[in-house]
Amino acid sequence: MLVEGIKSRPVYEPLAARPGTMNLMVADAEGAAAILDLAASAPPGFFSRARIIYIPREASGRYEEALKALEPFSLYVGPTVSAAIPRLRQELATAKMGTQIYLAGTEGLVGQAMVVALEAGVDHASIQREHRGSEERRVQCVHCKGITDHVTTQPAKCEHCGVMMLVRDHYSRRIGAFQGVCIDAEEPGTAPEP
Repeated sequence: MLVEGIKSRPVYEPLAARPGTMNLMVADAEGAAAILDLAASAPPGFFSRARIIYIPREASGRYEEALKALEPFSLYVGPTVSAAIPRLRQELATAKMGTQIYLAGTEGLVGQAMVVALEAGVDHASIQREHRGSEERRVQCVHCKGITDHVTTQPAKCEHCGVMMLVRDHYSRRIGAFQGVCIDAEEPGTAPEP
């Protein structure tokens, strides 16, 4: 998905099975549907080498049984992205050469998992990403450096310092978030309603 005029916005493609020694998959909510779509064209034995980390969020109960039916090597179902990040770090720490990484779901989950994979030394070009579900954004306030998740309005209030932020279309792969700047810095109190 490429939005015209937003050069820094991530580009997402449908997940496609690649040969590898292990398949590490991370998904949230509707991202599970991307894994299930991938399963339709995956070669035999693909999921026996798959470790799936899944955060159901609002899709709770809709995909867990279908993911189990794929018979992956392991399936971790976590309550939140922050609870699943240590599991992802652990999987990456023990990953062998030839591990393929598949990320699917909301932009916030994909961005956070991408940051962890990059920190582990994985080349960004070798990580497949597919956006599924909510259009909400993860935004970093450039003033206090706090991260506000699940942003769906413009402007948005920073959960950390309280400023009303104009959410810019600049995406930082390093932090996995869009940038937000104070919208009423010159005339405090003049921010439009979200």
